[in-house]
Amino acid sequence: MKPLIRYAGVIFGTIRAEYRQLANRYFGTIERFDGNAWEICNQILERLWQGDFYRTSLGHFDFFWMRDFGTVCQSLVRLGHEKEVHHTLRWTLLQYRRANIISTCIDKAGNCFEAPGRAIDTLPWLLHCLVVSHYPLNKSEHEFLNRQLKKYCSIFLKEDGRLKSMKYAEMRDAVIYDRSAYAVSLVARLARCTKQLGLNFPFGVELYQKELTTTYWNGNYFSADRKTTAFSAECALFPFFLDVIDDADMASKTFEYINKHKLNEPYPLIYTNQPHAFTYHWWMTAPFMPNYAGESVWSWHGEYYLHVLKKYQRPEYNEQYVRFAAMVERHKTFPEMLNKDGSWYYAPIYRGDPGMVWVALFLELPVPA
Repeated sequence: MKPLIRYAGVIFGTIRAEYRQLANRYFGTIERFDGNAWEICNQILERLWQGDFYRTSLGHFDFFWMRDFGTVCQSLVRLGHEKEVHHTLRWTLLQYRRANIISTCIDKAGNCFEAPGRAIDTLPWLLHCLVVSHYPLNKSEHEFLNRQLKKYCSIFLKEDGRLKSMKYAEMRDAVIYDRSAYAVSLVARLARCTKQLGLNFPFGVELYQKELTTTYWNGNYFSADRKTTAFSAECALFPFFLDVIDDADMASKTFEYINKHKLNEPYPLIYTNQPHAFTYHWWMTAPFMPNYAGESVWSWHGEYYLHVLKKYQRPEYNEQYVRFAAMVERHKTFPEMLNKDGSWYYAPIYRGDPGMVWVALFLELPVPA
């Protein structure tokens, strides 16, 4: 009976998420907030905490998304929200243990489901959250995670620890990658976190660091995957953002490439300047969602970019921070993504979501003097 109930929960959670996406496209409204960028983001963050877990947005993503929460977890802690972060993680682990899976998404009823499919980065982001928030794992949670790590290795990794060539979801979920640099970076982060948490994972972070520098680095940035040397924002930035690679010269080359190709205009950051180099899932491109993950501006990646600029004390930081703040103030909310000209993204079956939990990443950044 329990497997049947879990399966029904997966179906219900997925259908509800898809329904909200379509309903918000045609019938939903975008709530606007008064104030400057910092004030707007603070109002959004307050609304996203409802006593049980951090919602992903004030729009159709009104559920928990492990990837999104993972990217903001450390910022939330640094902003003074450790209590809410621990509460969210406790609630999340409870739902995962009940379902006996670690899924990308959980709705407020506790249904665990994948969107759009089984993801390689869900477990790494969970472990990242546990580490950066200093979450106190109990014995049952520890044992559960070790079982999930064993399953993770059998699904995604070869015997030598390298990634299998297979289809799975990840941050740029519209694209079908062949072992992206982002995925390698997240497995590297998993390797580091397991050691800090005392969990069982047979491979060290050095394996993935070497692979990134020898296989993916093309002299200007980390190539998107094994098939293409094209630029993709998350693949270029995450080795630095997660401290998997800490090399000022390599980071400088990446920043110079972004500047040269104006990927930080009108706002940081455009996903790619080579959209036709990638293979997309058919339902996440034209005519349904044209340019969704192509030459569109993604605020999420703009924040990673700002954080890495700050990390390496780049002179572009002040100008790019001001540009990013202007984006928030223009739309009076925190947009998921925009058209290349900075206008709101609308497509036949999708509208860019407002009020993203990603505001935490922006709020942590220092305001230029």
